[in-house]
Amino acid sequence: MATRLLYLAAFFLFRLPLSFSEEDASSMESVPDLQKQMYTVLEGYPCVRLLNLSGEIGCANPGRDKVVAPIVRFSNSTRLTRPSAVVLSVDEMEGFFKRVSNDLDFAQNVGGVLVESVSSSQKILGLSPDQKFPQAKFSPYQNISYEWNPLGAGIMWNSYQFPVFLLSVSSSLSVQKLSASNEKREKAYTAHVAEFDLVMQTTKSGTRDSQSCIEEQTCLPLGGYSVWSSLPPMNASQSNQSKGVILAVASMDSASFFRDKSLGAESSVSGLIALLAAVDALSHVDGLANSSRQLVFLFLTGEAWGYLGSRRFLHELDLHSDSVSGLNETSIEMVLEVGSVGKGLNQGAKKFYAHTARASSVINETLNALKQAGDSLDSNQITISPASTANPGIPPSSLMAFLRKQNSQTPGVILEDFDTAFTNNFYHSHLDDLSNINASSVADAATIIARTLYVLASGKNLSNSALGTVNVNESLVQELMGCLLSCEPGLSCALVKSYISPSTACPSHYAGVLLGEPSSTPYPGDVDDTSRFLWNFLADKTSIWRQNVSSACSGNCTNEGEVCIKAETDKKGVCVISTTRYVPAYSTRLKFESGSWKVLPPNSSDPMGMADPVWTESNWDLIGLRAYTVQDSIYDHFVLLVGVSITVLAYVAIVTTRTFITKALKRD
Repeated sequence: MATRLLYLAAFFLFRLPLSFSEEDASSMESVPDLQKQMYTVLEGYPCVRLLNLSGEIGCANPGRDKVVAPIVRFSNSTRLTRPSAVVLSVDEMEGFFKRVSNDLDFAQNVGGVLVESVSSSQKILGLSPDQKFPQAKFSPYQNISYEWNPLGAGIMWNSYQFPVFLLSVSSSLSVQKLSASNEKREKAYTAHVAEFDLVMQTTKSGTRDSQSCIEEQTCLPLGGYSVWSSLPPMNASQSNQSKGVILAVASMDSASFFRDKSLGAESSVSGLIALLAAVDALSHVDGLANSSRQLVFLFLTGEAWGYLGSRRFLHELDLHSDSVSGLNETSIEMVLEVGSVGKGLNQGAKKFYAHTARASSVINETLNALKQAGDSLDSNQITISPASTANPGIPPSSLMAFLRKQNSQTPGVILEDFDTAFTNNFYHSHLDDLSNINASSVADAATIIARTLYVLASGKNLSNSALGTVNVNESLVQELMGCLLSCEPGLSCALVKSYISPSTACPSHYAGVLLGEPSSTPYPGDVDDTSRFLWNFLADKTSIWRQNVSSACSGNCTNEGEVCIKAETDKKGVCVISTTRYVPAYSTRLKFESGSWKVLPPNSSDPMGMADPVWTESNWDLIGLRAYTVQDSIYDHFVLLVGVSITVLAYVAIVTTRTFITKALKRD
């Protein structure tokens, strides 16, 4: 009888669901093989912890440990009774995070969030996690309630005490199956869980703002390297030093809810590509060395985070630092900024708008040059109009930094594809990708910019036939879009690889953090792929090198005024004459001293510095996300009870058997 009970108990204890087939089991030869069968590694893009002087935003594990929670599908009627890994579709993001902010009971049971990638069949009408007036505190005018970004939900500016990941397409499918399986097996004793490893150093150390985390060295300042270049090179002719400067500006960075999924196709990169194509077109024009004005091209990073690039550039001009050698603020006659230009195509026609600041003769000259450039395209399908006078001022842009600078009188014009509000329904969203812009619109904007700059540099009206010699290479525009806005070919494209050796194929235009001591000649490993590519591309296009090629190089050139381009490629680099420089981009409230960063007190003479949040990003050791199956704790208790029972029964069986054998032996 005891033996039968023992067998029954063992049967129930070991009658567990097998996760592996016999074929899988036979193929396992090591612990890593077993781990591959047990765990599903999920590919995703994290929302990370950012900090400022007031506190923190973004996402992180709430403590020092990993978060493990069962995977559940979210709906508006979902009520969470225990910490759960919530699966969302993209169009549920805004509603979910607003509910988290307004419903503390609900938020307490959010263990983590998994956002699915958009499938090819889905049509998302709009998603902008930024504010309705992005970076309103830096506005040069008082009406900061104006809605430049009507779809702005503001969810990226909140702090979330749980991890959030955007899943890849393949991982989205895996998680969908796991959540569906959990729903079917609601009362089963096993469940599929997600394990989040998004532990931030600032959380572990308790440094919850930029001041404290910089002091404890648990974070790094947001920033990177802007790039500027002149055409022709300033050091090629002493006469260039006395010329007035037309400064053409574009932003190279963007932002989104998810750190490494910040493409910013329309919000910034469309303008970046248009200005790069304009530089290429102007590099083929003869006679610019004899023009009445100097053309300077400035590509800024960190603009999505308090206009770090433009503010630091102006600060470096005040300091007369090496990074802006050859430039001075008083010589800048006008700023021409290229904003969002990828959606100018509307019902077959292309419309662009000129937003102006500080009326002056050079502004009128620029507006006339824009009109002349538009007319020279010989198409009644392209119009360039002044922005509405009902606007409170210029839209969010780098030009704001120039306007807010004390004692600065520099006027400016911004070319955009919108008038009174953004036409971009995905501003600062991970969905602002290649599909959100039109190559034809970018190419036409590039032609307009190139011809406008040609007119301004000449200082006189030019005939349409003369302007017709300035032509943008549309193939270059399409190639740049493929390189900077997709993973295929991405930064592994032939154009980028002809200049640098990229660290990754998939581009992301998040500003990132500043590594090492800021320098006008930084170590290449401290500069991101986009900035290094731009530096080499601009140095090449604006250089004098066919007639003045010097020896091959691997870093520095010996002759004054020369720089070494293409040094990272398989072929040896080439020294060319070019005025192309890096400018560190980071908060004007920060100083690097004795090997570490320090926060400076506010300066009343710097109004934008007074409003500077001083953005930093938390350090971390490792970020990971995986799924696996666990047993319910009730079943674990049952197994423990059965195990104890088996032990007791085994003891009883042994005693009973021993007694029986003893009696049998005595009879014999």
